[in-house]
This record gives sequence, structure tokens and C-alpha cells, in this order.
Amino acid sequence: MVKVKKLIGETAIYGTTTILGRLLNYLLVPFHTYIFLEPSAYGVVGDLYAWVALLLVLLTYGMETTFFRFSTTEKDKNNVFRTTWTCILFTSTLFILLGLLFNHQIADFLKYPTHPEYIRWFIIIVGLDAICTIPFARLRAENRPFVFAGIKITNIFINVFFNVFFLWFCPLMISKGWGTSFFSAIYHQNIGVGYIFIANLIASICQFILLLFASGKFRLHIDKPLLKRMLKYAFPLLILGLAGIINEVIDRFMVKTFSADNMEDALHNLGVYSACFKIAVIMNLFIQAFRYSAEPFFFSQYKEKDAKEGYAVVMTYFVITCTVIFLGTMMYIDFIKYFVSAKYHEGLSVVPILLLAYMLLGICFNLSIWYKLTDQTTIGAYITIGGAVITLIVNFILVPKIGYIGAAWGHLITYTAMTIASYILGQKYYPINYNLQKIGFYILLSLILFSISYFLIPFENFGEHQLVAKTIINTFILLIYMSIIVIKERKNIKAIL
Repeated sequence: MVKVKKLIGETAIYGTTTILGRLLNYLLVPFHTYIFLEPSAYGVVGDLYAWVALLLVLLTYGMETTFFRFSTTEKDKNNVFRTTWTCILFTSTLFILLGLLFNHQIADFLKYPTHPEYIRWFIIIVGLDAICTIPFARLRAENRPFVFAGIKITNIFINVFFNVFFLWFCPLMISKGWGTSFFSAIYHQNIGVGYIFIANLIASICQFILLLFASGKFRLHIDKPLLKRMLKYAFPLLILGLAGIINEVIDRFMVKTFSADNMEDALHNLGVYSACFKIAVIMNLFIQAFRYSAEPFFFSQYKEKDAKEGYAVVMTYFVITCTVIFLGTMMYIDFIKYFVSAKYHEGLSVVPILLLAYMLLGICFNLSIWYKLTDQTTIGAYITIGGAVITLIVNFILVPKIGYIGAAWGHLITYTAMTIASYILGQKYYPINYNLQKIGFYILLSLILFSISYFLIPFENFGEHQLVAKTIINTFILLIYMSIIVIKERKNIKAIL
């Protein structure tokens, strides 16, 4: 429990950063959806950011996890960092140069032939973010969460500031006739959603500069024998990462391609789906914060005698937290839904499906520690590749029939299959005695309570008082669940506190 307490403390620090940062970005969702009232405009944002996620996996090619792994086994940790970062710097710079050279061809391929500038901006954003990955990883490995947090928060604030500046402040000044010549020179209405990308570009450049100052001098050096071993370890992680990102973002491409007969309607569907997807990010806020601190923790505890016991305890409380987030979100969805404008509410039915899918993805991350610790990354890649195949099949079948709802079900089905496969194989190669009875109890109970509220209680009978009645009853349901957790887990909760 002492080690778990340390993990919780670091998760709280990373979590404060992640949650604050993601919350600010999350608040951009209503800002964007209330500015761009037509979902087709927001569909462009969802489409291009899906490509960002895919390209970041390609450009980091598993070297982040590889860096953590070799930092724990090699005596010269600086050599590990220099080799990793120099390699990423070279490949990312090459990517930026080639992307800028062929930006028109890429714009044609993505069906944005009139906006090649979008591609140029995103090429630089992705390249800089990839270059920053390893310095950020070193901050985590060196237990410098406050520096990590400071840079991340600064990046988010800059991004939010310029979003508000370009999309609200500049049009307001022009409409009022204040400083018209200045603001008209930097703001052009026809750029539209492009200002979201410009704000991100400015924030990425500032983050890169801050990270250089915080990390001190970077010495470019590649230890060829070390790099060869690292790439051998990283290659299955690259395949795993690609398959994993396909699981996460292929639904956007599928919705854009198969949900409608024309591009305008397809982008409308993608905009609705992307906005409602962001509501489910509430679950991912916690998972992302957990991942930042958990991966170094898992590797550092590997040689301890009670490591497996610690991993099992972490899994249990991870699941409990996820079920609280799931239930809390769905009990107050009638308020949370207003984070996006009313034109996007048609897609709210995907939210509970995506919340459960994210929870399973987090469980899968916990389970994945067995193949990372035992260097069985190839098997881990097979699991994720299998998940990608399932994702493609389910999306091909469901998206043309039921649109973005089919895409949401694709996530849930895929992560369920991956979780089962990872658990079975993990028990074979690195058996951990997870408390399945307790984990299953909390998941099942949260689903039962959600179903009671969602399907069984006739809130429509309350007429004009429906929202009040629903809020009171759902709050009571959530309090019942929280009370059960406190009663059953009081000893460990007390130990942690």
C-alpha cells in the first residue's frame, strides 16, 4: 500500500496537469461547437486530429516505452537519452521537410484540395510534438512531475488563449470597429476552423522552446549498438502502437467514408460523432493521468518481491475509479450534454458505449505490463493487431448500416476482445492474481445502477419536473454506489489516506 500510495501521489500531480489541461481543451469543445454551428465544419477538425494521432505513433515508433525500458537496465542513462532523442529528431525533421514539400498532394489525398495550408500547419505540429516526446519521457523517468506539469499547462494555456483570440476576440473587435486595420490584417473569416490549427501550431512551437530550456543542453549522439537493440525492442511496439491507434481513430475515417453518400453529410456525421466523443473524454482524462505515472512505476517495481501484488491492487482501484467516472457522467448527462451545442445532441447515445470502451482500454493498459516486463512485445503486438482487424471488420459492417453508433460499438467490441486475450496470455507468461471477483462486482453493479436509471425509471411521468426528479434520483443512485465502495474498501482507503 505504501507503493500504491506513491503511485497515487504521482498520478495526482500528473493528473492535475492532465485534467487541468484536458479540461481547458475540453472547454474548447463547447466553444468550437457554439461558434461552428454546422457539424460539418467541426468534422474537419475531427478528421485531421485523427491523422495527427496516427502520425505521432509512426514518428515515435515505440521509442518512448523503449526509453523507459533501457533506462532501467543500462548504466549510462544519458547515453540512452541521447541515442533515443537524436534518432527521433532526425526522423521527425525528415518528416517535416517531406511533408512541406508534398503538402498539395497530401491535401488532395485527404480531400481538402482548397486548403493545403491545413496540411502545412499540421506537418509542423506533428513533427514538433514527436521531437518533444523523449524529453518529456525523461522528465517522467527522473521524477520531475512539476517541470513536466508546468510545460504541459503552459502549452494548453497558449493553445486556449489563441483559440479565443482568433475565433472570438478578433471578430468582436472588427464588428465593433475597434482597431479594424490591425485585426483585419491578422484575421480573415475565410480561414474558419483553420484558426484552431494555427493556435495549436503556436502552442507546439512554444512547448518545444520551453522544453529545450528546461532540459538543458542536448548533445546529439547515437550509440549504434545500443540503438540496434532499442529498435529491435521498439519494432513490435511500433506495430502495437499502429494497431492501437487504428483501434482509436479508424472510426473517424470510416464515418467520413461510409456514413453518407456525399461529403457534406459525411462531415456532418463526423462532426456530431467527434463532439459527442469528446464527452467520453471525461474517462480518458483519468486514464491518461494514470498512464503518465503508472508506466515508470510498473518498470521500477519489477524487481521487488511484492511487485505482482502491487500490480493487482493497482488494477482493482483503477477499475473502481473508472466505474465511478462512468456512473457519475451518465447520472448527470442531462447537464454535461450542454458542453456541445444542441445541433450535436443527436449523437449522445454513443456516450455510454464510449465510456465503457475507454474503461476497457485502461484495463488493457494495466494488463499489458506483462509483455512489456517480460520483453514479449511481439505477442502484445499480435493482440493489438487482432484488435485492429476486429475494429475494421465491425466498422465495415456497422457504420454503413447505423452510422457513427456502429463506430462506437466497434470500440467497445474491440477493447473487450483485447482485454480477454491480454488477460489469458498474461496469466500464462506473467501470472498476476487479480481480484476478478471484486473487479467484476464493481463493473456489474455500476452497469445495473446505470440501467435502472436509463431504462427502468419512467422520468417522463414527472412532466415539467422531469429534470429535477431525474437529478435527485440519479444523485441518490450515485451516493448509494459511493457508499458501497467506502464500506467495502474502508481499510485500504484509510491506509492510503
